[in-house]
Amino acid sequence: MALKKVWMAEIGPFILAIEHVGSTSVRGLSAKPILDIDIVIATDSSFVKVRQGLEKLGYVDRGDLGIKGREAFGRQNKEVPWNKEQTNWMAHHLYVCTQDSRELRRHLAFRDYLRNHSQTAAAYEQLKRNLAQTAKDREHYTAAKSTFIEEVLKKEQISQ
Repeated sequence: MALKKVWMAEIGPFILAIEHVGSTSVRGLSAKPILDIDIVIATDSSFVKVRQGLEKLGYVDRGDLGIKGREAFGRQNKEVPWNKEQTNWMAHHLYVCTQDSRELRRHLAFRDYLRNHSQTAAAYEQLKRNLAQTAKDREHYTAAKSTFIEEVLKKEQISQ
């Protein structure tokens, strides 16, 4: 059973799209084996029902973690989302965004840019490898990656 199938069974009426974003979504780009997934909903008005459905599946709402337009959900254990088969799912970060979310546009734009620009993807991969060796902590690692992402989005005028 796929993650998508579990989500669709629980909150399908609210889902407009499920987008695989992050490094694992770019063919050939080295990445940690953790999926980044955006569930896209129409408007904030359906968010309460989506949150309730995800909580029923074992996710924990972590808020926006300082990034407006993206609600993060953590997993209670490896079996989340819970299903009858007690599946141990691949590690994943789950986010819920409305279709007009700036952060969703940025996720998709950066993913698509890397998919279409192998030299930039290679530079991003090299940066991440270097940071894995040199970053003093997770915050430094994330900040340095964010700087690279911002530069790409700004250069391509897709930061809006």
